[in-house]
Amino acid sequence: MANYYDIDGILMEEEFVPVVFQKPINGVNIDESTEKGYVEQGSKTELPFWLAHELHMRQAVTISVPTCFNQKTRLEIQADAACVDLRSRCLYFYEFGCKLAPLCDKSIGLLLSYAFQIRYKEVLHKAHATAFAAASKFLMLLTKEETNLYEAAQSSMAAFKKWRMGGPRLQRASILGRKRKPAE
Repeated sequence: MANYYDIDGILMEEEFVPVVFQKPINGVNIDESTEKGYVEQGSKTELPFWLAHELHMRQAVTISVPTCFNQKTRLEIQADAACVDLRSRCLYFYEFGCKLAPLCDKSIGLLLSYAFQIRYKEVLHKAHATAFAAASKFLMLLTKEETNLYEAAQSSMAAFKKWRMGGPRLQRASILGRKRKPAE
């Protein structure tokens, strides 16, 4: 996690990932329906990313690709990335994918790059060209990172319009107002 107090980072690391245990572990009860008190080797379950990452570093589990990066999502992104509802799959799609890629599937990085390139153009176009009523429907498809990008683009466009419509075009530098004392 980049910043200990970053709430978005904390929420991103709470996403569940499928794991397979490589070692038997005693004193752990992952599933409340069983009362064994241990996890057998080869058991499959879903764990929060922060826990799965730590167990992966200790070679206790292998991390599988979560459903938000499965083959169906990849095909939809390749067909038309701008229309895919990434928010319903994972609110922190890009950040989560960047952290997950080195641990389970390196091709996730290519997917993220392709999706962001296509969606980046669409987000900026909608931020600069659409009315608020039409934009609210579009915002429901965006991830947290894309929503931040959309809001930044809208605020910069508003600042540009404000500058263009009013205010002095050129401002005199304060240093130019002072004159040197004449040399005697």
